[in-house]
Amino acid sequence: MTDLTSLFTDLVRLETRLYNVLDARLKAEHGLPLGQFEFLRYIDKHGSARVYDLAREMAITVGATSKAVDRLESAGRVRRTANPTDRRSSLVELTPTGARDLAAANPTVEAELHIWVGSVLPAAVVDQLATNLSMLRQRAELDHRTDRHHSATADD
Repeated sequence: MTDLTSLFTDLVRLETRLYNVLDARLKAEHGLPLGQFEFLRYIDKHGSARVYDLAREMAITVGATSKAVDRLESAGRVRRTANPTDRRSSLVELTPTGARDLAAANPTVEAELHIWVGSVLPAAVVDQLATNLSMLRQRAELDHRTDRHHSATADD
């Protein structure tokens, strides 16, 4: 049986190393930090997004997300527009610069991920890994949204 603590450690260390490598390469080749790339990808996929939507997707605070959007806006990669369905929020959408930067960065990310994952694991294993990680992420997000905790209590 797999030691789940060791599995956790491997996942965290792999994520850290992948993030750092991708971040460094994107900054060097495109002047685009990985965090900003992720925001641009989400906005591109959805057409627009509220700061709250981005925060929820990235699993960070609304305050941190708002600051990140400010940086993207200062760089000319996104713009905020009035939300026609909710005057209390704005929508964030890509500018032509943001779309161009994202398009240029996508092949770089894909190439680096191929080096780290695609060239190491067979395609069928990558597909299964993607399915399993998605399932685990959905469970974690469901638990987070419903404030369910699986920690021991004094009654255990």
